[in-house]
Amino acid sequence: MRLTRQQQQTLRAAVDRIIPPDNYPGAWQSGVGDYLARQFESDLRPVLDDYCAGLTALEAESVARFQQSFNLLSDEEQDTVLRHIEAGEVLTAWDVAPCIFFNLLVNTTAEGFYTDPEQGGNRNGVSWAMTGFEEPGSPSPGSPARQPRWGGSGQPAWGGGHLQ
Repeated sequence: MRLTRQQQQTLRAAVDRIIPPDNYPGAWQSGVGDYLARQFESDLRPVLDDYCAGLTALEAESVARFQQSFNLLSDEEQDTVLRHIEAGEVLTAWDVAPCIFFNLLVNTTAEGFYTDPEQGGNRNGVSWAMTGFEEPGSPSPGSPARQPRWGGSGQPAWGGGHLQ
């Protein structure tokens, strides 16, 4: 990943506000950082500069509002900064449109959290367990040992197996 140390700290704090830990691990502990590192080397390479610029601007916005680095703010202060960025209500100059960066951050965080663990995120299938899609540690999709979470009859749990 081509992020500075400060950008990495900001990213870690931001993704953990988008998907915070509760009874399950938050985004960072679930592998979103690993997912993004992989994607920045492939599919997200074209937007890496915008992502880096957004993280730098997010940090500057935090300092402008609260005189402190984003990763050192309270959860409530971090949420305030993110809400203002989402709304485009920023105090600092941005090289990328704040709402564009915010959407990129939210979408890639969700991708990393809910992706197939083979992509680097969703460590140990935690998001699948959280949503009831899979049990933790289950084989990933496409694996021959994977069984659908359907009723024992081989039919989907909702009944007939055909959408009306």
